Amino acid sequence: MKVLIDQEQINSRVINLGRELAKEYEGRPLTIIGVLSGSLVLMADLIRAIDVPHQVGMIQASSYRGKTTTPGLLEVNLDYLPDITGRNVLLVDDIFDTGKTMQTVLAQIGELKPRSLKSAVLLWKVEANEVDFTPDFHCFKIPDHFVVGYGLDYNNEYRHLPFIGYLEDADLA
Repeated sequence: MKVLIDQEQINSRVINLGRELAKEYEGRPLTIIGVLSGSLVLMADLIRAIDVPHQVGMIQASSYRGKTTTPGLLEVNLDYLPDITGRNVLLVDDIFDTGKTMQTVLAQIGELKPRSLKSAVLLWKVEANEVDFTPDFHCFKIPDHFVVGYGLDYNNEYRHLPFIGYLEDADLA
């Protein structure tokens, strides 16, 4: 495995993103929604870095299962959401890859009538984008590698790593 983004770079950028978001949402009711399970580590760090009052919710959305490195059928579960009607909502996910997951989830959350709806991601694979929009906030743009660490997994492994690494073919075998 090769390290793509080290722990210090991640910590610094997440803190800076938290400051950006605190300015963006100052004095406005904010709900931060994380996408399980990949965003858990980012959410934990980010909500502590956003120095404005906010609610937290989680949703389940997954198109990668087991040992696959390509997306499959997307399943979304909004059952864990607080009431977001009339609130400013920030959807947080680990990675913006093709963008299809983000597009689908934003559309479903939009039906719940938030005041505003924006997105933030840790990683953005610009080359892999297949939709006609981009995340509102991001920490890092990365090349089109299958990455793990800091919440991202391969076959439910590697989420615990404090850095972002990418797996080579030998690691996937």
